[in-house]
Amino acid sequence: MNSKAIRVHENGGPEVLKWEDVSVPEPGPGEARVRHTAIGLNFVEIYFRMGLYPPPHLPYTPGTEAAGVVEAVGPDVTEVRVGDRVAYCGGPFGAYSEVRVMPAKFLVPLPEGIDEATAAASMLKGLTSQYLLFSTYQVKRGETILVHAAAGGVGLILCQWAKHLGATVIGTVGSEDKARLAAQHGCDQTILYHKEDFVARVRELTGGKGVPVVYDSVGQATFMGSLDCLQPRGLMVSYGQASGVVPPFNVGILSAKGSLYLTRPTLVTYVAERDELLGRARALFDVLTRGIVRCEVRQRFKLKDAAEAHRALAGRQTTGSSLLIP
Repeated sequence: MNSKAIRVHENGGPEVLKWEDVSVPEPGPGEARVRHTAIGLNFVEIYFRMGLYPPPHLPYTPGTEAAGVVEAVGPDVTEVRVGDRVAYCGGPFGAYSEVRVMPAKFLVPLPEGIDEATAAASMLKGLTSQYLLFSTYQVKRGETILVHAAAGGVGLILCQWAKHLGATVIGTVGSEDKARLAAQHGCDQTILYHKEDFVARVRELTGGKGVPVVYDSVGQATFMGSLDCLQPRGLMVSYGQASGVVPPFNVGILSAKGSLYLTRPTLVTYVAERDELLGRARALFDVLTRGIVRCEVRQRFKLKDAAEAHRALAGRQTTGSSLLIP
């Protein structure tokens, strides 16, 4: 069957995102065909488009997060059935499409209380927040933590969930509007990093002690400062690089600053087994349906306008979650 998708034939700016006709095959063994109703927009897709992260091949269709309905399944598929509403945030590239075929093992059936737009907006960001808070570091009641980009897609979910766990959340943001948004989503103290020295402010807010963990998705611009916000034996969680790649540094810095720990996690490792994927998804769906975490879709773009969406995301003109709509 024929369909439409965004295709990338060469690395570059948003203009390399082309709206093209594609052929969609029948699902083979272990595969399912999904008709998308909503597609997640994530900063990592900019890294691949630019070539900062090498794409698997050229040309390719970007994206690894979406929700929709299963139209057909191939032989030996047990994970989903035709008609199931599903979502995913992993597996092969190809989410920037109207219809696609993909391995069924990556598909998560949606419970009644979760609509497809919410699922597409929250799967990657929500599962990332879940593993960061429960596995990379177990946030405990009474702790104070630092979250960079607190008004971003992961940031808003991370702050709400951490607040529910009983943590005090300090968040950095880039504007007064983003500060208000973060405060509405569980952030106890906001720091405008363009106007304030976030290291000095964190030390002030913690009585000079620092924090046990920093969640940093900004990268180059905040990395060294984040280390200075940590308590002795604190954990630096570097899970993104919106401002650029962190340059090489002498690991002796970690000992000099208090025997610090450093990790660079990725969601793929934390959902590598299907049982783990389903367990983390259940935890996310639970806090969403109970209203503990809200995941508002704050921007919607037509799929064919993916280049416009990338410009807005790269220009930090978005807050919270954004969707591409086929």
